[in-house]
Amino acid sequence: MKKLIIPIVALLLFSFTADTNKLTDDDRKMVVDHLKKTRDHMSKILKGLSDEQLNFQPEEEAWSIADCLEHITISENAFGGLIQKTVAAGPNPSLKDSVKLDDQALLGIILDRSNKVKTSEPFEPSGKFGSAEETLKTFMSKRAEHIAYMESTDDDLRRLYNSDLPFGTIDGVQLILFMSGHTERHVNQMEEIMTNRFFPENVD
Repeated sequence: MKKLIIPIVALLLFSFTADTNKLTDDDRKMVVDHLKKTRDHMSKILKGLSDEQLNFQPEEEAWSIADCLEHITISENAFGGLIQKTVAAGPNPSLKDSVKLDDQALLGIILDRSNKVKTSEPFEPSGKFGSAEETLKTFMSKRAEHIAYMESTDDDLRRLYNSDLPFGTIDGVQLILFMSGHTERHVNQMEEIMTNRFFPENVD
């Protein structure tokens, strides 16, 4: 009887461990929904804008909507590299206690536009993708990759960690949420530009 019980207990323990080491359905849905929501918000804002509207600068040296779009696209590609780096590093349980922010607090930081920080040179818009249309296509392609990854991955993102961002260690789920929140931050900036009293009117 003992010989029979031991393998059954081992199997149950293995099954429990395997299940708890997977990305939860709730986390997967939350991130996928957020990625789609911020993508769709940007598409809605950009739809129908003229070249004059896209390139309008509310003040000297301020970013235009086209500049914001390019920055978002550059960042989306860079975040893709951070995600790959985080997954390649593998789980590191010793970093768990280094995560000080929950998901909502993290999103609060990135969405707070009262705290404005000048971006580093590699993330400055310079027209590297060509037209705004081509830039948007580049973004959409990369965002589709990230959504497809989140919909199918078995990577244990809550037990993968990254410390490359300036506010400390975050887990893999938070890294992708931060990327999505970064998009929303600059879409909000686009909306601010559109409220400027000198913003060009639509021409029918």
